[in-house]
Amino acid sequence: MDLPDKEMKEGIRKSRMFLNEVYFWTDTIKDWNKLLTDDHFKRIIIDSWKTLVERKKIIIYGFVIMPNHIHVIWEMSGMNGKEMPHASFNKFTSHRFLESIRNQNLFSLANYEVIDDTDRHHRFWQRDPLAVKMDSREKVEQKLEYIHLNPLQEHWNLTTKSEDYRWSSARFYETGFDEFNFLTDYRVSF
Repeated sequence: MDLPDKEMKEGIRKSRMFLNEVYFWTDTIKDWNKLLTDDHFKRIIIDSWKTLVERKKIIIYGFVIMPNHIHVIWEMSGMNGKEMPHASFNKFTSHRFLESIRNQNLFSLANYEVIDDTDRHHRFWQRDPLAVKMDSREKVEQKLEYIHLNPLQEHWNLTTKSEDYRWSSARFYETGFDEFNFLTDYRVSF
């Protein structure tokens, strides 16, 4: 997709997703803070995805939740009211993150405060997530491998075998077991 010169200079991606298309999507916690190190926040993401799958708004083919970002291969199947499901996902998880931090005094909200936004006082997800259309089986397989190897990278060192990292679809593709009950094998669609 071609971007206007101003957006290219500012590094703005303006990624867009459309219904019934499969995308590799990356969303990052504001300022790369490691909010998702705590399993409680990972569970909020899982619960949101599970609800959207159950309501037939999304199909998830693969994912990984890292300490400060997520990768997911998914398809938007239907609008969630007046908004796209990925927007609902960001709103829901942000609201739950804020609620959890306030109720449990987990840590300071200072890292997530925003002063230049009239709509909100806190932002958990960075603006402009990356969406890359997956238009072939080869692309899906390449991104799925990247997702599953992410926790093994030396600077993360979260596990020694991808299928042992709980917060990923690697175990599902290795053993067929879907702990979270929301995954669809990409091979049925591609």
